[in-house]
This record gives sequence, C-alpha cells and structure tokens, in this order.
Amino acid sequence: MAQGHSGHGHGGDAAHGGHAHGGDPGEVRHDREFWEDRYRSAPQVWSGRPNRPLVDEVGDLAPGRALDVACGEGGDALWLAGRGWAVTAVDLAQTALDRVEAAAAEAGPEVAARVRTERVDIATWDAGDGTYDLVTTHFLHLPPEVRTVAFARMSRAVAPGGTLLVVAHHASDLRTTIGRPDLPELFFDPEEVVAALDPGAWDVPVAEARPRPATDPDGREITIRDTVVRAVRRR
Repeated sequence: MAQGHSGHGHGGDAAHGGHAHGGDPGEVRHDREFWEDRYRSAPQVWSGRPNRPLVDEVGDLAPGRALDVACGEGGDALWLAGRGWAVTAVDLAQTALDRVEAAAAEAGPEVAARVRTERVDIATWDAGDGTYDLVTTHFLHLPPEVRTVAFARMSRAVAPGGTLLVVAHHASDLRTTIGRPDLPELFFDPEEVVAALDPGAWDVPVAEARPRPATDPDGREITIRDTVVRAVRRR
C-alpha cells in the first residue's frame, strides 16, 4: 500500500510471499519515518514485478511521459521504462527511491536514462497541469481528506488524451482472511475515484472491483478484489 500516509503501493505482492501488512492497525502510520523504517527492515520489500492491472490496462498504450505515484521499489516504473516510457517515479521514502535507482542502473543505461526519481508527498506536491500522458498509482491508501487532494492533483497532471490509472485494495478485502489493516476508512471503491473526476472532461472505460486469486497468511487460496479505475482525459 503507500505514499507515506498509509499503505504503500508498489505491488500487491510482497517479496517473500503474502501481503506486506497484517491486520494490526498499529502497523500503519502516516509519516515518512514509518516508511523509511519499513524499507530498511528488509533488503527487498516488494516482488519487483509490475502490478498486473498496469500491464493489463496500459500495455497497449504508445509510450510517452509517465508519473508513477507511490512507486516503492520501482517494479512498475522499470516496466514502463523498459517499454519506452519516460518515467517520473515519486515516493515519500528515500530508501525506496534509492532502490529504484539501483534497479534502473542494473537494468541498463537505456532504462536508467528513462527513470527519474523524486521524493515527494502527493498530498502537498504539485505535479503540474497536463504534464503526463500516464499517471498511475497502485495501492496508495490515504485518509479520506488526503485522498481527495491526491486524486485532484493526479488527475490534473494528466495531459489531454492521457490516461489516469488508480488501483487499490477494495474494502471487501476486509471481510476476507488476507490480513488487511483494520482501518476501513483507508479503503475505497471505484465510484469514489470516478466521482472525483469532471464528467465533462473524462471518459471512464474501466471502473470495477476486479477479483484476483491470493494466498492468505495461513496458506489458504482465496479471492480478493482490487479497485481498478482507468480514465482517459478528453482531448
């Protein structure tokens, strides 16, 4: 889950199996120190693979300028850069960004040249107006009042004809055994994302609670759901 306010979004998969957070609400705080410590606790927190909804929803887009919000260790950013996107990868935790840069360098000079990192808080950072052809965030779980600001900033940063992709854990996961933090206010459904967009300026081809298989902490195979919204700004 994400960006220093709750949860970090860089992959629905932890590096060593299972989800990165348990059900204890004390495991999630809304500050940089928490996330720096979280990354320092292990040499790799996330799987390094791109999030599946990113691959499914933007794999056919022509590359351009991309903003990856709450990028974590860079699985999404590097996948995009490998496909020709010029990616700005932002996160609250410098430890995470250092890992993005190391992974980009390991991927080779062409990929490294397409990835730029910046430590920001999306609640206060201005990404600019119409700057990016793709703005994407995965598992960025913020308090409602901060979430509203973040959605507004991210949508404003999308260029005409560009795409906004928001993916998050759906609130229905709290009724499963996957082990989400018991903080229902941090979860949201697709309708909340769509409601934050001006209907006169956006087309929304995808807004759903998308099921996917998962393994809970006890090793049981279950079904969980992701909020997935893909919106396209009209030209």
